[in-house]
Parts: sequence; C-alpha cells; structure tokens
Amino acid sequence: MADVNRGNRPLSPHLQIYRPQWTSISSIMVRITGIGCLIASALIVWWLLAAATSEAAFNAIDGFLRSFLGTLILAAAMWGIFYHMLGRLRHVLWDFGYLVQVPVSEGMAKGMFIGATLLTIFVLVAV
Repeated sequence: MADVNRGNRPLSPHLQIYRPQWTSISSIMVRITGIGCLIASALIVWWLLAAATSEAAFNAIDGFLRSFLGTLILAAAMWGIFYHMLGRLRHVLWDFGYLVQVPVSEGMAKGMFIGATLLTIFVLVAV
C-alpha cells in the first residue's frame, strides 16, 4: 500500500497565493446573483400571495417594496438579473467555442459589470 505521509505534503495554493482575476470574480458573481434572484423572486411571490389574500397583507408588503429600502432591494435585484442574464449568455457563447481567449474573456467579464449597470440605469430611468 502507498505510504500516505499527509503531514509533510504541501497544501494546495489558495487565496493567499492566487490574485483575483476578472474571470474568476465574474464567475463567483454569477453564482451570487443567481442566489439573489431566488431571494428576489420569493419577495415577488410574497407580494402576489398578499395581493390574493387580503388588502391589509397586500398593503404591508407593497408599502415595504415601495419604501426606500424596498426600492433599493428591487434595484439591486434588477442588477442581479441583468448580470446573471449576461453571464448565462457568455456561457452560451463559450459552449459554442466563441470568445474563449483569455484577453477576450476578461474583457467580457468587465463588460458584464458595465452592461448590467447600464441596463439597470436604463430601466430605472425609463420607469
């Protein structure tokens, strides 16, 4: 049997060694925004259920969503939806073998942050 000497083996490089790259940050943000979209959808379902149950329940959640904090949460959720959408679109392009070069991928990661922000501002101004 192989001699497994775990005490003298070096640890794998981790966050202390590697510097963050745009592509890795973008990948992590796509996962975070996916979870954020799930939470935001729960708020919308809560709003719809309150509208179906009673006027008092609807007024409570509607008042919260129309408050400054609620508007901030919904704007952040909108940014998350746009960012997640752009991330999924990027992965579709990668699945077809397009734009997989490292400089192009890093540019796309930067473009996702900018694109999601511009789309969010556009929708907020249009509404």
